Amino acid sequence: MNKSELTYSKTNFYEKNSESEIKAAYDYCVGYCEFMDESKTEREAVKTSIALAEKNGYKPYSFGMSINPGDKYYYNNRSRNLYLFRVGTEDINNGIRILASHIDSPRLDFKQTPIYEDGGFCFAKTHYYGGVRKYQWVALPLALHGTVAKKDGSVVDIKIGDELGDPVFYINDLLPHLAKDQNSKPLGTAIPAESLNIVLGSRPIKDEEGGDKVKLHILNLLNEKYGITEEDFLSADIFAVPAEKARDVGFDRSLISAYGHDDKVCAYPSLTALFESDDSVHTVMVVLADKEEIGSDGNTGMQCALFTDLMGAISEELGGNIYSVKANSKCLSADVNACFDPNFAEVFESRNCAKINCGITMSKYTGSGGKGGTNDAPAEYVAWIRKIFEDNGVIWQAAELGKADQGGGGTVAKFIAKHNIETVDLGVAVISMHAPYELVSKADVYTAHKAFLAFCKA
Repeated sequence: MNKSELTYSKTNFYEKNSESEIKAAYDYCVGYCEFMDESKTEREAVKTSIALAEKNGYKPYSFGMSINPGDKYYYNNRSRNLYLFRVGTEDINNGIRILASHIDSPRLDFKQTPIYEDGGFCFAKTHYYGGVRKYQWVALPLALHGTVAKKDGSVVDIKIGDELGDPVFYINDLLPHLAKDQNSKPLGTAIPAESLNIVLGSRPIKDEEGGDKVKLHILNLLNEKYGITEEDFLSADIFAVPAEKARDVGFDRSLISAYGHDDKVCAYPSLTALFESDDSVHTVMVVLADKEEIGSDGNTGMQCALFTDLMGAISEELGGNIYSVKANSKCLSADVNACFDPNFAEVFESRNCAKINCGITMSKYTGSGGKGGTNDAPAEYVAWIRKIFEDNGVIWQAAELGKADQGGGGTVAKFIAKHNIETVDLGVAVISMHAPYELVSKADVYTAHKAFLAFCKA
């Protein structure tokens, strides 16, 4: 055997592929960017995904419905979690091919009693969601997205700050001239969580007695536009997210900056792979989960029994045994990994980290320390996927999140594997993960689609 057959090295997408394939990658990412701009929150991602699904022949599913080979359904779980499945022609006891990603991203949530006035400003109090680095969220244009549920049963959607002409929102930072004490603090504590207060306005209302005239003006504007009062924030999901849209990065336009690549950069390819796999004999399911960033709890997270309830309903309707179905099912936990950043090389282990433009990344295990909190996929399953990728010309790489004992992280893989389902993590490598604007490679996004499609058909 020669050197290339004996050794392993990563493959750069641009060095391996033709100009036509490179163009296909760039073209594919146009749709991805459109998806990102419409899907900054999990509610919006569900809505956008349903619209795409219906264009591809998918219909709403409810428990007890009759299903047959070739049928395409989606199950909308509380507008924050979505299941889509296409019924294959093979025996359901052979298992289901599952692509599971998440559609929530780190952000700032309004507190239940958020609005207050101080120093001539009206602010909104926030509680950060997920693993944010708080210093990154100050002095940044923000948009407000969310839903207000009123006592009369009506629901009001709020989306302001993204479009040209919209006002944006803002969190104050300290000027460097007065930041001597702040500069001496550790990066993680320089911006306290309770100082992440969003500026809503500064103009007082006229002809009104008493204090809080700026707050009253803002509440009056909200009532005029949305018909809501301060009490309605008690039953609201209002999120502050970056106002910027997805943009190409670099003279060569090879990269994309956007809010929420983690993990919509895997959710979108999961959808497109599902829609293009109609000729697969397998039953294929795509899961777009909520709450991954805070532990996958709740009735829209991956730990909810709805996952196995749906598998059970599908199995029963098609004459299968749920235990056999689970044992023979295969899953890709479609979640991102950290991409090697030469500016912070010291936290990466160079032989086992993801490199930009080298394809989708497989992580046999995640977790932290001594692999705590990980699934750790068996070697046989990893080998099976390697063969699929080789047969279909998929460019991929193997990687860990970073150096051992440097930190770590988890995915939904362990919550799926506990049901006796073969699972491994596979996703796009991300630069500046969890920052308000993250960075990914167009080549890597495209290889995610190709990898998921190969998995659905194999």
